[in-house]
This record gives sequence, structure tokens and C-alpha cells, in this order.
Amino acid sequence: MSDTPDSAVRTYTEQHRTAFLDDLAEWLRIPSVSAQPEHHGDVRRSAEWLSAKLAETGFPVTEIWETPGAPAVFAEWPSDDPDAPVVLVYGHHDVQPAAREDGWSTDPFDPVIRDGRMYGRGAADDKGQVFFHTLGVRAHLAATGRTTPAVHLKLLVEGEEESGSPHFRALAEERAARLAADAVIVSDTGMWDENTPTVCTGMRGLAECEIELFGPGQDIHSGSFGGAVPNPATALARLVAALHDEDGRVAVPGFYDGVAELTETERALFAELPFDEATWLRTASSRATAGEAGYSTLERVWARPTAEVNGIGGGYQGAGSKTVIPASAMVKLSFRLVAGQDPDRVQELVRGWAESRIPAGLRHRITFSPATRPCLTPLDHPALQAVARAMGRAFGTKILFTREGGSGPAADLQDVLGAPVLFLGISVPSDGWHGPDEKVELDLLLKGVETTAHLWGELAAALR
Repeated sequence: MSDTPDSAVRTYTEQHRTAFLDDLAEWLRIPSVSAQPEHHGDVRRSAEWLSAKLAETGFPVTEIWETPGAPAVFAEWPSDDPDAPVVLVYGHHDVQPAAREDGWSTDPFDPVIRDGRMYGRGAADDKGQVFFHTLGVRAHLAATGRTTPAVHLKLLVEGEEESGSPHFRALAEERAARLAADAVIVSDTGMWDENTPTVCTGMRGLAECEIELFGPGQDIHSGSFGGAVPNPATALARLVAALHDEDGRVAVPGFYDGVAELTETERALFAELPFDEATWLRTASSRATAGEAGYSTLERVWARPTAEVNGIGGGYQGAGSKTVIPASAMVKLSFRLVAGQDPDRVQELVRGWAESRIPAGLRHRITFSPATRPCLTPLDHPALQAVARAMGRAFGTKILFTREGGSGPAADLQDVLGAPVLFLGISVPSDGWHGPDEKVELDLLLKGVETTAHLWGELAAALR
């Protein structure tokens, strides 16, 4: 356990609460929407604001790193302990588009505080969760009497996450020596709910493809030619129908090779979460669950690989009938991957499987998008346990564990740096990421501050 007195951290945090929230509101007023060209100047302004604020916080090194797209911010605060482990914090300073007419109660870039919540685009995703590290490190120093952190602390805050991080992998590879770390903390995540603090242990990877089948050179009469030439829409339908077996498993041969299976301990920990399937279904706007046999809903979403049809089309789709054999048909597929799966290998398997099922007489084109690797940190990893202890001290309760069903750039850091990735976030589902009236719960935001204040001492002890 670190030597950070819990009461001293809480007192310092409370004393600086107002100034901290004022600074966060100032940052939120910068509409750093990376997806919209008219806001590219604002994304740069956001990076410059953060770099200056980190220097004001005490980081002796703050830099703006250029990319072919939006700039990232790097900061570094070496520990005066030469044996201190190195920890890199990841987050992003760009935000999703937002406008009052989208359904916001107030201007999305003029943050307001109501009923213990701060409303504004980026309040939770991700400026709020990046910014709690600034007050957290100061509380850590104040409570311990240190002049430098207990770890060699680095921050990397990218500016294109909400646009798919198109240049992030290249940036990480180019700057790998500067980013080298013993552990990576990702503060772009959340907890189960307001009353159940949790630590995420991993994210799924992602491979996507589009399959196009081409038959006749144009739509042709189904009476004159039907039953005598191959139909690309029929072939595509058969291909999609063959994607899963009767137990909901992906039927691509070799797809499950290397998959890291859930341990009984992990399954038991998932079962401890206050999961209500009826509520979950309402959130999903669905009437029934489905998926791979033998696994619970949470296990399917968090720890099992999947294949999904994201879009399908071909032939006439207007009103009434048009009796043709279509010239082409297409399907968009996505494959969520788990630890032990290699996206490049999965792409090869999918391509081979699809090509083996395309009838003679049809041409095809299979196009893959850049893939994202899965990441998973074992439950018994010392760094993960340090995060759970720090969070437990801040929240004063038992910390449970989750995974994330989605995908993100965190796996690139794990892959490039060879360091374990830990997730530390305080956002909750009701915060409304990407939607109108995005907000952050202020009490939870301050718990994030306290957690990071404890974390550096915990990690310093755990990673020696």
C-alpha cells in the first residue's frame, strides 16, 4: 500500500474542487471536434490549452506532437527515485460533434452544473477523465510531501480518437522510445454504475470487411435468365447464413484458435455484478438475447469473439416488384476479437472461408479495414491489483471487475510498448457519451482524483 494518507488526499481534493471545475469548464468550452474540418483549429487550440495547463500543474516537460491529422499532447514528470517504475497515462482531447438542435438542454460547449453534474460535450468522454489526473498528481504530492511523483509519470493525450485514431499507431511506433513504460493507464472508460465501482481488465479487438459479389453485367430479367445463371444476391444470402452454426458459434474454420478462455474466477466475478437482463434489453432496444450457447450475456459481450452483419444489400429495393437478377450484392461484416486472436490471421481465415463459398461464375471483391488488436490484463497482475486497491481506497468499498465489449487504440499501446494496459475511469452509463446532454457526476469525478492520488504510490510498490 502507498504511504498517501487517505484523509489528506480527500482534504486537498475538496480544497481545490472549485478551481479544478472552473478549469475543466474552460477546457470544455473549446469545441475540439476532430471529425469536422471547421473545428480543426479548435482541436489545436485544445492541445495548446492542455499543454499549458499541464506545465502549470508542474510537469517539467510538455510537448505538442504533430501528426498528419490532429495534434497530440505529451507530458512527462520524472520521479526523483531512480528505481521508480514508468507509467504512461492515455486519453484524448477531441470530442464528438454536438449542437443544441441535437436535443441538448443547453449549449453543448457552454458547460453548466446542475444537481451535482457538469453538462457539456467532453465532460466524461474524455476531457473530464483526462483532467482529473492534474489534480490527482498534485494531491499525491501534497499528501506525501514529495516534490516529484512516486512513479516516472508520462501522459499521452491524442486528438483523433473520435475520428478512429487514424494516425495513432504510427505515432506510437515513431515515439516508442519516449513512450516506453512499465504500465499504461487508460482513462477513457467507465464503471458499472454510480454505486458499483469497477475496473475494466480488457477490450475486444476488431476486424471489419466488405464482401461484394458481381454476377451479370447489369440487372437482367428473372424470367428469361432465372435458374440458369448464378445470382449474386442468392450466393450472398447463403454466405451470410453459413456464418454461424446452430449454437451461435462463428463457423469460419480456425476462428477460435488461440482464444483465451474465461477462467472460473472470472466467470464468478462477472456474476457478482448487479446485472439485470430485462433492463439491459431495454437499453439495447431488443426483445430477446441471443448468441453463443453456453455463455451468459455479459460473457458474450465481453469475453467471446463474435461475427456480425452490419449491412447487406443488392438488387431492387424500391416499392413494388422488379423481377430481376441483380448485377451485384454486398455485405459488411465485423468481427470482435478477444485475447489470443491475431487480427491479421482472422482476416486470412475469413477471406479463405468466403472465397471457398463463392459459386463459379461470380466475381468478388473482399476489402478489409485497418484492424484493432484485443488487449487483456490478467486479474492477478500486480499493476491491475494496484489500480483496484487505489480505487478501493477512494471509494471505500469493494472493487469489482468488468471488460469492455468495444474496441479502441489502447491495444496499440500494449502491442507497441509491450506493457500491460490498465483501465481507470469513473464515467457511468447515464453520462450519455456521444449523445445530447453528456455529463459527468461531480462526486465521481472527484473520486477519480482521489484514485490517481493513491495510484502512483500503489504502482511504485507493485512494480518494483
